Amino acid sequence: MRVLVTGGAGFIGSAVCRHFILELGYDVIVVDKLTYAGNLASLAPVASNPSYVHERVDICDASAIKDVFDRHQPQAVVHLAAESHVDRSITGSGIFVQTNVIGTFNLLEAVRSYLAANKARAHEFRFLHVSTDEVYGSLGEAGLFSETTPYDPSSPYAATKAASDHIAKAWHRTYGLPVIVSNCSNNYGPYQFPEKLIPLMILNALHGEPLPVYGDGRNVRDWLFVDDHARALGTILSKGLVGETYNVGGRNERRNIDVVNQICSCLDELRTPSLQHDRLITFVADRPGHDQRYAIDASKLETELGWLAQETFESGIKKTVQWYLERPDWWKPLREKVYRGERLGL
Repeated sequence: MRVLVTGGAGFIGSAVCRHFILELGYDVIVVDKLTYAGNLASLAPVASNPSYVHERVDICDASAIKDVFDRHQPQAVVHLAAESHVDRSITGSGIFVQTNVIGTFNLLEAVRSYLAANKARAHEFRFLHVSTDEVYGSLGEAGLFSETTPYDPSSPYAATKAASDHIAKAWHRTYGLPVIVSNCSNNYGPYQFPEKLIPLMILNALHGEPLPVYGDGRNVRDWLFVDDHARALGTILSKGLVGETYNVGGRNERRNIDVVNQICSCLDELRTPSLQHDRLITFVADRPGHDQRYAIDASKLETELGWLAQETFESGIKKTVQWYLERPDWWKPLREKVYRGERLGL
């Protein structure tokens, strides 16, 4: 299969590309304009593979996107390109609207034109639109998000992803495009840009800097190891039904403060000499519109398509901490030149 992966140099996108090329044997065309969060070093394991091609193209550039389709003739699209950090969306929502909404529209229109030019390929073609559980809003102490949960986004990021979900589904219903939508819980793992909670805590701890925890630290997230998510997307692409939505979650609900304490425990165990890293935990003012709890019901994906998460949070977080300890060559340039760990979204 020849798959076009948008945002393929990002955190989740690079994991998908590595999985598709090295484990599934797919040809992959990466479309990524290389924003601050796009990093070709994350694709080093496949960079010399003949199945890998990178096109430095902005999905907001409609003519350039059409040209990529014409030249590479993909059989599927996995759409991951997005502005994704909630804190950044609070202070700079415009780029989120452009990339997440207009960019998705451009891709769908490119696919519509591409399939209209050769109707025979439309039967096998798939457009997998990858989204987030944040579109559903906030849960109380009980309950899970299902595929039929009404949308109730709280942040500019979540609102733009919700809009892109609706556009993708409408293009399926109106124009018959072979769209599938997935909504995932919080990802973590190797190669994650260090503005996100887990890598930020790891790197701050390694530098002896404060570990900022928003509010009282009791906000709950469902954590999904990124390689499990990559496998899920491969499964949905090959087995999922057009027009359907699939929730992807790791069944690993944790309070933010417990996540940070777990990271500290891993560092205490793995670093020499051992230190009490939890002494660095600092509670800071909460961010605006901070959802209290997310939790995904992934039973549809598990029962209908046969996917199961392989990592527990305990196994996944230990692998993640170990990776950051071993790979300063990957994160040091980012920490020194791109993002130093300062508070965003104030």
